[in-house]
Amino acid sequence: MQWQQQHGRHDLPWQNTRNAYRIWLSEIMLQQTQVSTVIPYYRRFLDSFPDIRSLAVAPEDDVLARWSGLGYYSRARNLHRAAQIMVASHAACVPQEFEALLQLPGIGRSTAAAISVFAFGARHAILDGNVKRLFARRFGIAGFPGDARVMSALWQETERQLPKLDIESYTQGLMDLGATVCTRSKPRCDLCPVAPRCVARKSDAISKYPEPRPKKILPQRQIQMLVLLHAKQVLLEKRPPTGIWGGLWSLPEAVAGTDIKALCAQRYGATVTTHEEMAVVAHGFTHFKLDIAPQRLGVSRIALRAAAPGLSWLTLEDALDAAIPTPVKRILLKVIAG
Repeated sequence: MQWQQQHGRHDLPWQNTRNAYRIWLSEIMLQQTQVSTVIPYYRRFLDSFPDIRSLAVAPEDDVLARWSGLGYYSRARNLHRAAQIMVASHAACVPQEFEALLQLPGIGRSTAAAISVFAFGARHAILDGNVKRLFARRFGIAGFPGDARVMSALWQETERQLPKLDIESYTQGLMDLGATVCTRSKPRCDLCPVAPRCVARKSDAISKYPEPRPKKILPQRQIQMLVLLHAKQVLLEKRPPTGIWGGLWSLPEAVAGTDIKALCAQRYGATVTTHEEMAVVAHGFTHFKLDIAPQRLGVSRIALRAAAPGLSWLTLEDALDAAIPTPVKRILLKVIAG
């Protein structure tokens, strides 16, 4: 706590407030995402949705558009749904009860604890990725944190170490130590206030804690994305609400070997006159790798059914502002660049 007060972070945009909405938003955005990446998204999101009610009534497309580029889009959908639940069942407020927080979509034990600590001053233990690493090293808890046995040991220790007072400084101190000092590579042990008691340091085994996720070869997948261009507009198609990029707008897809001209005519009412293969775009997910082969297609005519629900012709500039996945944005930027 003393270290945090002297050396920790104090000027993050979601600090120095008891505004539970802002704290909740920041904690969701910070799941699996670095602070430096989150800050501009956080500010833009608040500009569009300054409170729970404005988020709850917003169309999902608008929410996803403000989230576009931050990744893990289920977080945005859960955030939107949770806001609607708060309006319906909690008087448009973030619930103060810990168990009520856990019932909301997208909020697990550690996130609920962080909200409780920073918004309400409640005494709960957190265990995000950085804190897992910090505790694994400090107390010599071996193994991969994703293993249930290791996770249980980490939770027991975090609960045991909770102070009776000043829970906010303590919790922020853990976050700051893990993010800025006890880093995954090249930890700065000379700056760490718990270094003299660190089991991993004493045994000269810092790199062994925590153990990495067991390696496995990720499957490789390939798809074609169709960049249909007509009158300086591009066709976007809304993806199903669940699955990869659920609910986002994307470029239409086709499997290899498909008669693209026939597909475009039948499904999108588009008459394709030119066809150019663009450079493959590689994109990685947690469980697989994806190679995208964009097909640039010049369209001379579109039928009325091309404006059917789930399809939208937009200018390239407007398409970039829509709720689209990161690789689709990269493809469209290449089209704009020529």
